[in-house]
This record gives sequence, structure tokens and C-alpha cells, in this order.
Amino acid sequence: MTLRPEFYHIHNGEQAVLPFFDSEYEARLAVLRANLEAQDCSVAIFTSMHNIAYYCGFLYCAFGRPYALIVTAQTTVVISAGIDAGQPWRRCYGDCLTYSDWQRDNFWRAVHHVIGLGQEIGYEADHLTMAQCAKLDVFLKPSRRVDLAAATMRQRMQKSPAEIALIRHGAQVADIGGYAVRDAVQLGAREIDIAMVARDAMEAEIARRFPDAEYRDTWVWFQSGINTDGAHNPVTGRRLERGDILSLNTFPMINGYYTALERTLFVQDVDKDSLRLWQANVAAHELGMGLLQPGVSCAAVTAGVNRFFEEHDLLQYRSFGYGHSFGVLSHYYGREAGLELREDVETLLTPGMVISMEPMLTLPKGLPGAGGYREHDILLITEDGNERLNAYPYGPDFNIVG
Repeated sequence: MTLRPEFYHIHNGEQAVLPFFDSEYEARLAVLRANLEAQDCSVAIFTSMHNIAYYCGFLYCAFGRPYALIVTAQTTVVISAGIDAGQPWRRCYGDCLTYSDWQRDNFWRAVHHVIGLGQEIGYEADHLTMAQCAKLDVFLKPSRRVDLAAATMRQRMQKSPAEIALIRHGAQVADIGGYAVRDAVQLGAREIDIAMVARDAMEAEIARRFPDAEYRDTWVWFQSGINTDGAHNPVTGRRLERGDILSLNTFPMINGYYTALERTLFVQDVDKDSLRLWQANVAAHELGMGLLQPGVSCAAVTAGVNRFFEEHDLLQYRSFGYGHSFGVLSHYYGREAGLELREDVETLLTPGMVISMEPMLTLPKGLPGAGGYREHDILLITEDGNERLNAYPYGPDFNIVG
């Protein structure tokens, strides 16, 4: 009879070049292990893409299957699905144990094999579902569960020099996508055609700069006319017309790290009402970038931009917060919510944080200047202020095109 193991090792081929040197992962794990010790936890089990990628470099693609990273005082072990064969081991810092599909819950049997019973277990309460939490209790019988979600998020919010170097590349690649959009705009062109040109330009540049990486999930949102009213509206086949408002949104992913560039443009000309709104949003953008200083709270930055819009009778057209952290999978696959420019976030900005400024005004159809006005830059908080990492120009002087 053919052997059908519940789990097994598959060390197939040679280990690949990881996104960062081993020393980077060791430094991250040292902080984590100190946190585990402070909370009297003997082991951590992470199930989110964010923390698994952050602590070991492996970025999974679930397709309905669970994945995990187990961290003890001495070891790190990825728990991966058999459908991926040797790729998780090749792309992780540490070891990898693979579970089979022959029997339901082999994932938890593999986890049990590594962790055992009765441990004080750290986990992510904001990611593990109630059903999976129940299975954790059944298979591992922990003496105690400790939620590590907030602590690990705070660690990810503070970027290392190696992360900052990678994010710089990402911002530059986003700019390349922006220039590709600008060059492709012409009357009658479809949104989808322009978006594909920019996506291809960014993916080619990522492959040139990072020849050893995995390439995935780089994309472009390019919206026109009524489609600009939402920041995350999908691309369509709408054809561009003279006087259209446009929204350029480029999102490269490099080794699991997202960056972005977003700009308002117009096709060939802009009417006076639209120009007034565009200029007001650009002014708010510049004000907001100036407010991003070490020691200032996210709430205070938000209040400052709110005051500007209130003074110009535009605050009612703001649709969401003014910015957020950028890092591992931020923010398409979830946010580092402790670092967001909102009224209810009191986090103080500190050097090493990377955050966007992205004010948006949306005026509904029927109002003068109707459309969505959006600018977006990524900034690094420094010891004496901030550094803007995007370089693509914003505003009417450069972005009336076609």
C-alpha cells in the first residue's frame, strides 16, 4: 500500500536568495523572542502572510489551505502545504515541514509535531478564525494563549535600514509606472490598455533590479471620468475623452513589500472648477507632507489637514483617512493599522517609520468639477523631518496630458 504520511520534509533543490540577509531575519527574531520571554510564552505560531513573510521571508499563496510559522527560543519552522512542494523551504529562513492533503487537519497535526502539548502559545488573534482557534485548542491544548498581533504590528511599523532600502527601490519603480501611464494617455485609449503598459514597465524594472526575486501582484489602477470617484475602483474598458479627469495608481510589489504612487491627471485640458479643486487638493497634500514630523501624532496630522479642507469648505468631500504605513503587504493585504492618519490614532511618528500622505476629494456627478482628486506620496520619517521617496511630479503643471 502506498504510504500516505500526514507530514514530511521536502528539501528539494538549493535554497534561494532571500529578500534580506540572514542577519536581518535574526535581528527581527531576536526582538520577537525577547517579547515572547517578556510575556512568558514558550512558542509563537503565526498564520498571517504578513508575519510569516516578515520573520522568515516566505510569502505563501493560500488557495484555501492554512500556513504557519512556528518560532521557539531556538528554531523557526514553516508549516506549508504539499501542493507547494519544495518552494517554501527554498524561500524561507529556517526549516520547513510540509503537510499532506490525505486527511483533514494534517496542518494541525504538523503543528502539533513541532509544538507539542500544553505550551504557552503566542498567536495572532486578528488573523486566526474562531474555527481555527478551536482547532488550536483541540490539537495543542495550550496552557495559555497570548495575542501577539499588536506587538508584532508595532515591530513591523518601525523599518530597518534594509527595509528602507527596499522601499526606496519600490517608490522608484512606482514612479516608472507613473511615467508609463502619462506617456500612454491619448484620446480614445482604454483604461485597461494604459494600465497594462504601466504594469509591464514596472514588472520589467523589478526583474532587472531584483533578478533573484519572485514576481507577483504588481498592478495598476487607472481610472477615468466617473470611475475616479473611488480610490480602489477596478480598471475598465472605458475610453478616454477630452477633459476627462484621470486617476493614476501604480502599485509595485517587491519581495512582499508594496509601494505606491497616485496622481490626478486631465486629458488635454481642465475646466476652471476642476482646476480649483485639483489645486486645493494639491495644497492639502503639500500641507500634509509638511506635517509629517517626528514626535507628531497621527491624529494631529489629520486634524491639520482637516482644518485646511474645512477652511475651503471641502471637508465634506473627503472620503477616508490621509495615509498609512507601508511595509510587508501594506496595505492591499491588510494594514499596519497602528500607523494611520486618522482622527482616532494617537501613534507618534518616529524616525524609521514609512507612511503615505494621500488626501482625496470626491465630488459626485452633477456638481461643478465632479470627480475624484487624489495625490499620494510615500515618505520616510527622519530625525529632523521627512524624506519624500516618490519623485514623479504632482499638480497641473505636469499632469495635463494626451
